[in-house]
Amino acid sequence: MSTAMSYQSIYSFVSHQSSTSSQSSRQPLLLPTKCLKIDSSLCYYTSRRKRNLSKIEATASQNNEAALILIRHGESLWNAKNLFTGCVDVPLTEKGIEEAIEAGKRISNIPIDVIFTSSLIRAQMTAMLAMIQHCRKKVPIILHNESDQAKSWSQVFSEETKDQSVPVIPAWQLNERMYGELQGLNKQETAERYGKQQVHEWRRSYDIPPPEGESLEMCAERAVAYFVENIEPKLAAGKNVMVAAHGNSLRSIIMYLDKLTCKEVISLELSTSIPLLYIFKDGKFMKRGSPVGPTEAGVYAYTKAEAGR
Repeated sequence: MSTAMSYQSIYSFVSHQSSTSSQSSRQPLLLPTKCLKIDSSLCYYTSRRKRNLSKIEATASQNNEAALILIRHGESLWNAKNLFTGCVDVPLTEKGIEEAIEAGKRISNIPIDVIFTSSLIRAQMTAMLAMIQHCRKKVPIILHNESDQAKSWSQVFSEETKDQSVPVIPAWQLNERMYGELQGLNKQETAERYGKQQVHEWRRSYDIPPPEGESLEMCAERAVAYFVENIEPKLAAGKNVMVAAHGNSLRSIIMYLDKLTCKEVISLELSTSIPLLYIFKDGKFMKRGSPVGPTEAGVYAYTKAEAGR
């Protein structure tokens, strides 16, 4: 059966969970302007988002539902050592690998057409390990667009092979927020040195960055702008998308999707490798499931018959 019917099967399956879920659907909205710095880059993003909104909605109305899966990477080696990681590129632990595999099992029957990851290895490992569990057995292939030579040398010339693959698009904009001078420091020792209150402000406030680092507000500006410009159009075109990224970049995106306030987003916690599912339909995002675990056993698992259509 056609891909469009696969999208229809996703929606028909998840829509039974509650009659109130669809009532809570909302149009894609900008981050609350009171939470963001009004600088030239943000003004450009805001005005462009408004210009694109009607175009995106018009495209979406011509297509069936699309799935958006958000996954925070599994435990990294520095998570295990209780170190501030930020944009330092460290791999998963054995536990993190197991978490990524389990995440893949949860979403193994949801069709996935394209994957976005950060440029960091722990997010890419999570995406790859999750896809190994997928029932369609499509091969995730990282696209290298950093140079003309990289593009040329990594081309796939078989259309049949392309059909059996899933493109993986890395983007630094989806990276964890940069923790500046805290990167590599032990969290407990840092709290003892600077005081628990100061470290708590660096870690959990919306607009206070650590020394030489990024605040959540700064991370949100780049992550949400990338989502709007690159990921949302894929969903509007009917593509099922998985995003494997980090705690803060995903919190930023969820803030946009769920229209959270600055206060609400700083209290949002995402467990490692627990998939969060949204359905995109008619320009709206409908939340299915929870970032801290599935609300129902069926949220993350569809029948193989439906997935194979």
